[in-house]
Amino acid sequence: MRKRVFIAHGWGGNPQEGWFPWLKRELEKRNFEVFVPQLPQADKPRIKTWIPALAKVITKPDSKTYFVGHSMGCQTIARYLENLPKKEKVGGAVFVAGFFKRLTGLESDPEVQKTDRHWLNAPIDFKKIKSHLNKSVAIFSDDDPYVPLDNQDDFRDKLGSEIIVKHNMDHFSGSRGFTKLPVALKAVLDISGK
Repeated sequence: MRKRVFIAHGWGGNPQEGWFPWLKRELEKRNFEVFVPQLPQADKPRIKTWIPALAKVITKPDSKTYFVGHSMGCQTIARYLENLPKKEKVGGAVFVAGFFKRLTGLESDPEVQKTDRHWLNAPIDFKKIKSHLNKSVAIFSDDDPYVPLDNQDDFRDKLGSEIIVKHNMDHFSGSRGFTKLPVALKAVLDISGK
């Protein structure tokens, strides 16, 4: 069976955004099967809808299953892994602009604040997540307006992720003109042994 990669977009995102189509093509060239599902109500992401939507696409995870998440997509992947049955293990994950600690620079709109609290205040079991994860890489930008660099602590200390900090990559968003992300491609190839 081929190695599979599931790419989870972030808050307000979609499968055609930014570097997702490029990464999908690059991985397919290397014989990966790649899925970029549209998660429901992207402007109002909720744990109870996003995790089941991701799980539905994956069906049966195994050691040839890999993940790439962007922003809220990282939380989604982590919470999906947290809910796997005890013995199941996936190949690994690449987290781009992920966060568990805090977000900054969000609008003061009550709905935005509600979504922020919904994810950040929900309990999460890092030990459980790590038990399902063979390898992981977490990629950050030193000028991300939303995800401060102290978010890397949880990935490094609690998930054992390799940390990569890039310079001047903002939030790695398509809206900022990022249509390719070679660092994410290299990270997937590294953790998958390709």
